[in-house]
Parts: sequence; C-alpha cells; structure tokens
Amino acid sequence: MRSIVGLAFIILISTLYLYCLSSYLPPVPSLIQQNRVEAEEEPGGEREVIRSELQLKFPSDLQELKQMAGLLKFYKREHSGFVLLLFSSAYLYKQAFAIPGSSLLNVLAGALFGPWLGLVLCCVLTTVGASMCFLLSHFFGKQYIIRIFPDRVAQLQRKVMENRSSLFFFLLFLRLFPMSPNWFLNMSSPIVNIPLTYFSLSVLIGLMPYNLVCVQTGVVLSDLSSLDNVLSWSMVLKLLLIACAALLPSALIRHYGNAHKHTAYTQPEQKDR
Repeated sequence: MRSIVGLAFIILISTLYLYCLSSYLPPVPSLIQQNRVEAEEEPGGEREVIRSELQLKFPSDLQELKQMAGLLKFYKREHSGFVLLLFSSAYLYKQAFAIPGSSLLNVLAGALFGPWLGLVLCCVLTTVGASMCFLLSHFFGKQYIIRIFPDRVAQLQRKVMENRSSLFFFLLFLRLFPMSPNWFLNMSSPIVNIPLTYFSLSVLIGLMPYNLVCVQTGVVLSDLSSLDNVLSWSMVLKLLLIACAALLPSALIRHYGNAHKHTAYTQPEQKDR
C-alpha cells in the first residue's frame, strides 16, 4: 500500500509540474502580434486564435506533430531555453512512466534542434528516462509487475540467467532487436537483477540507431520543401549514414557472439588435454 501511495504522489507532482510548465508560457510578442493580424480578418476570433496557437499537448499523429513543430520553432526564436526545458521535461515524463509515443518526440527533436543536437538530446533523455523508470519499478512496483506479467518476467529471468556471462551484449541485443517492448524491459529489469550500469549503457547504445532514424526523419520533414528534394544527393547520403549507423551495433554483437562461442568451445578441449 505504501508503494502505491508513493508512486501516485510522484506521478501527481510530475504531472502538476509539466502542466504548470506548459500552461504558464513566457510572452512572445511577435507570435501574439501575428495572431492578432490573422484574427482581424475574422472579427471576434482574436481570443480563440491566440489560445489555439498557444495550446501545447503531446502530439498523437503526424498532423499534430507538424503543428507542434511549427509552433515551437516560432517560440524557440525568443525562448530557446524554455523550449529545451519543456521538451526535456515532456520526454522524461513519457519515459519515466512508460507512456507510449516517444518516437513522435524523437521526430520532433529532429525538427526543432537539428540532426546532431537532436540525436544527442534524444539519446541522453532516453537513457535518463529509462533509468528513472528502472528506479521507480525498483522502489515501488516490483511485486505488482510480477503479479501482472508473471510469464513474461519468468521468461526474461531465464534468458538473463542463460546469458549471465555476456549480459551486457544480451541487453544490447534486446534493444537493437526488441523481442519485448522497451517499456517492459525498463520496468522488469530490476526484478531480474540487472545492474543499473549495464541497463543504462545498453539503452544509450542500443537505442541510438532507432533514435537516429527518428531524428533524421524530423530533419528531413522540416527541410523538405518539394518532392525534388527526396532523391537529392544530400538526402541519399543521410540515408546511407543512417543505414551504416543502424548496422554497426548488430555487427559488433555478432562478432562478439562468435568470439564468445569460440572461447566456450575451446575451453573444454584444453581441459581434456
């Protein structure tokens, strides 16, 4: 009972913080002036236009994502620090409480912050947010997760025990080729005694290709001015770099896996001799 109360208190405080952050926005005179000019074309609609333009919420589809990106880009010209704080807070909120939809925020990061800053930001926020989910599960949710997902937790426990000698690379493999959802891995990892260090590093490295693809998608969408740009040389080069970055970790895992099998195979032979 105490764990439920503690988790509910943390969720309540975090929700209030995010609500206040998104509701009490610093003024943007140029944006308000633009809204007034647009509202003059439709008498009586000024208040509604300003309110609709300044409404912030989690995007649920591509159309809402484009509208949010346009608003935050405009807002970022005069309050870049606030946009960074708002985006980081919203991202951590989703990750910490295992709320779906982080992929759209990755795309939004590419549109707002560009390819490199967007990628670094998403990788750091993904790692920190997943680690927060790990800790929340460790302190408040172990018994409830076991009760809700007994078969999944038992299966993950067996896999972890079988791959204990190469645990980090096994976790990296799960992130690159997810057989279980990331939210479930985040919540169940402390239950199966995965160290937080291994967990965080596997999230940082293993989700980097996925974050890269999402961020580059946001960059492409924001830079795309006509259909002629789709097959430009710069766009093709970006896609090739994304493909290489996505394949590199899997190649490293395959190389390590083969080396590990070779070592395990030769050790019994040396003992026989």
